[in-house]
Amino acid sequence: MSFDLSSFSLEGKVALVTGAAYGIGFSIAEAYAKAGAKIAFNCRGKEHMEKALADYAAKGIDAKGYYCDVTKEQEVAEMVAAIEKDLGTIDILVNNAGIIKRIPMTEMACEDFRQVIDIDLVAPFIMAKAVIPGMIKKGHGKIINVCSMMSELGRETVSAYAAAKGGLKMLTKNICSEYGAYNIQCNGIGPGYIATPQTAPLREVQPDGSRHPFDSFILAKTPAGRWGDPDDLAGPAVFLASDASNFVNGHVLYVDGGILAYIGKQP
Repeated sequence: MSFDLSSFSLEGKVALVTGAAYGIGFSIAEAYAKAGAKIAFNCRGKEHMEKALADYAAKGIDAKGYYCDVTKEQEVAEMVAAIEKDLGTIDILVNNAGIIKRIPMTEMACEDFRQVIDIDLVAPFIMAKAVIPGMIKKGHGKIINVCSMMSELGRETVSAYAAAKGGLKMLTKNICSEYGAYNIQCNGIGPGYIATPQTAPLREVQPDGSRHPFDSFILAKTPAGRWGDPDDLAGPAVFLASDASNFVNGHVLYVDGGILAYIGKQP
C-alpha cells in the first residue's frame, strides 16, 4: 500500500482530551480540531469550564465540555456515556489531566503523595478502562498518555510525580500488550520543559534582571537552547492519534528538545 497523506487526518474522529481547559491539553485539542476531530474535554469547576469554552470558541472550535473528576469511576462512566450520545464513540483518548507537588520526599505527607498518584496514574487507568470497550466494539482506537521526562529520570522534590509518570509509562506499555490485538494503539507523549502557566514561575526574570536559576539550568541542558512551546506538541500528538501511527504501539515519544539525549556541557 502506498503512503497517503490523508492518513494524518482526524476527520470525523471523536477525541476526548482530559484537563484540556488550558496549557498542553488545550494545544493538543486545538491541533486535533484543526485536523478534523470533534473535541470533548472535562473540567471540575464552573469558572474553568466557562473560560475554556470561551477560549475554544475564540479559536473557532466547537468543543464540548463535561463536568467530571477523572479520579471518580462513576463520573467518568457518565461522561463517556454522555460523549457517546452527543458526539459518538470515542476514537481518541488523551490522558492529559495531571498535577505536580514539589515537596522534598521526607517532608511530603502521604496524603499529598497519594493525591498525585491518584490524578496522574489512577485516573488514566480509569479513563482507559472506560473507553476501551467502545474502541473494541468499533474495531479501532487510540490512547495517548501524557508522560514526562520524569518517566525516565528523577529529580529533587518530585518523588510522587516521578513515581506516577514512571507508572504511566508502564501502564502505556501494558495497555498496548493487552489490547493491541483489538487494533487499539496506546502510546505516550513525553513533553520536555514546556512554557505553560504551570512553569511560568520557573521562567520569571529575577529582580536584578538575571534569569531564574532553573530557567538557566534548563536552557543549558536542552540542545535546542529553549523551552518548548505547547504548539511543539501538536504534530507529534496528531501523529499518535492518526492512522499514520497504526503500527506504533507501546512507545513513548519524547518531545523534549533533546534533553534526554544530552549529558550537558562540561563545567
